[in-house]
Amino acid sequence: PAGASAHTVMSVLLNAQPVRRRITIPEGLTTQQVLNIIDITDGLTGQTPASVDEGMLMPETYYFTYGDDRGALVQRMQSASDDALDELKTPEEALILASIIEKETGVAQERALVASVFINRLNRGMRLQSDPTVVYAVTNGSGPLGRSISKADLAIDSPYNTYRNAGLPPGPIANPGRAAIAAVLNPAESNYLYFVADGKGGHAFATSLAEHNRNVARWRRLRSQQQGSN
Repeated sequence: PAGASAHTVMSVLLNAQPVRRRITIPEGLTTQQVLNIIDITDGLTGQTPASVDEGMLMPETYYFTYGDDRGALVQRMQSASDDALDELKTPEEALILASIIEKETGVAQERALVASVFINRLNRGMRLQSDPTVVYAVTNGSGPLGRSISKADLAIDSPYNTYRNAGLPPGPIANPGRAAIAAVLNPAESNYLYFVADGKGGHAFATSLAEHNRNVARWRRLRSQQQGSN
């Protein structure tokens, strides 16, 4: 503090706790996006690991002190993910599905419903047809697509394209949070097989293709109205 005596200065130097810094990793980022954040965070030292398996960095707020190593912070994130998986007894397949749910909806109360849709589709042998998996296939996990998905994107030859391939993709497409993992382990009980944006930040769910097509038409009309008003 300003005006401190020599005794106070010595006491601070000997006994004061270091300043705690923090870095917050939002849910749903790809591993490359997380590593980019770590790479530009002031106060950290050392090299950011060149590559880390997708889905294995737990999104949370992490505290560190000036001079902490970037590699050590990444290891803490991996350990937090491992702890969550052990705590929730989650198999690899659940982690993959949780990463898709994390990217599909930002509405907390919808996660269990979205999980039920994908689980119902898997149980019936239907393709997941999840847009975020297509984005991951096109960008290779580097970040957002930055435009609408095209028909060419939907046809891309990639094991992550769930429009072309049945079942789950070979690995996670993002780093899911605990809530998304929990939604996979405790999905809602429903007969829903489809969902589409409702124009209000959430989704409209349907049990049949006919009902889904009506929801899609309603969404397209609403989107056209919104674009016209802008």
